[in-house]
Amino acid sequence: QVQLVQSGGGLVQAGGSLRLSCAASGSTVSINTIGWYRQAPGKQRELVATISSRGETNYNDSVKGRFTISRDSAKNTVSLQMNSLKPEDTAVYYCNYRTVFANYWGQGAQVTVSS
Repeated sequence: QVQLVQSGGGLVQAGGSLRLSCAASGSTVSINTIGWYRQAPGKQRELVATISSRGETNYNDSVKGRFTISRDSAKNTVSLQMNSLKPEDTAVYYCNYRTVFANYWGQGAQVTVSS
């Protein structure tokens, strides 16, 4: 089992910045992809950004140029720096840890961007 503990999130005005962090512990493995998904009310959960253990990143087109994902593989942590936030970024953000064998989710963190 892998446990994911998220921190960060909150309320910010449009144009502002927030940072999300996630720490993985337990039965972590060296080959993995870790990142963030979000779910807005009435919508399906969608990918925000992920980063593999080889450093390969994948971003939702809507956040490219505004969000930056980074990881510290030695500490099993991942962060998401979110800049130039828009009201449409409002959602619950979930940390995700994925291996060949399993898929784990964090507890979720609310991000609210006011206009």
